[in-house]
Amino acid sequence: MVAEFWPEFGQSGKDNITFGQLLSHQAGLCALDQRVDVLDYDGVIRALETQAPLWPPATGHGYHARTFGFLLDEVTRRITGKTLSDYWQENFATPLELDFWIGLPEKENSRVATIYAAKSGKSPDPAEFYRDLVTPGTLARQTFTSPYGLNVISKMNDPQIRAIPNVSFGGIGNASALAKFYSMLANGGEINGRIFFSPETIERMRTTLSEGVDRVFQIPTAFSAGFMKDARHPARRLFGPSATSFGHPGAGGSHAFADPENKIAFAYVMNQMEQSVLPNEKSLRLVDAIYDLL
Repeated sequence: MVAEFWPEFGQSGKDNITFGQLLSHQAGLCALDQRVDVLDYDGVIRALETQAPLWPPATGHGYHARTFGFLLDEVTRRITGKTLSDYWQENFATPLELDFWIGLPEKENSRVATIYAAKSGKSPDPAEFYRDLVTPGTLARQTFTSPYGLNVISKMNDPQIRAIPNVSFGGIGNASALAKFYSMLANGGEINGRIFFSPETIERMRTTLSEGVDRVFQIPTAFSAGFMKDARHPARRLFGPSATSFGHPGAGGSHAFADPENKIAFAYVMNQMEQSVLPNEKSLRLVDAIYDLL
């Protein structure tokens, strides 16, 4: 149970939430009743501790867009005594030589591409989700506005904002770094003779824990322990043809995943965002082209 390591989390009916439920977006904590600033880490954590689940945990799932990073960060701090940013840097980024940061050092700012908001014109998809996103009182609106702040894409071009180790949306890096990390996962958690994850942990990454209509996105989604999976009846497969694949899309159309069956790692990033919560068509065409070569 999460509360074994984070006792304050067990308030308001959350004492029996498991790590599997938390990592697969089943905890019902995708939005907060309290109005708290996204830059106020301690305030967000206190709000999460007192927040009652928005649905009975394990009875459904919904993408925890903004709260997920805070939940993971605090769990990491409770277990390891380190922030997730520091843990990432020490245990993965440095030994794997990954050009990927959670909280960007000032010296790296000159290398960062400017992020551009999505252009208007094309109808966003899924349509019902985007209608609710701009409708006050809906779960989608609550999820993507709490904790509040940093809703304008241009804010991510501010070096002071980039420097904040916000796990929910503060990761800055390139496709090569993402692909290298996922290649380690696709190779069973091992690379260059060094083991980063046990076979048991990799199995949890590739095993679906929640599946069905997402309460936030309102389309079928599936999640394993910390990663997204293909739902059994999607409009289009996101992670290639293998059922063992796992990964995650990013805001605006970016995409990355590991395919342990075919030993493939894929990553696509862009600085011109699209109105999409799922990988864009360009990245999916690249995925198709890779598998056409097999």
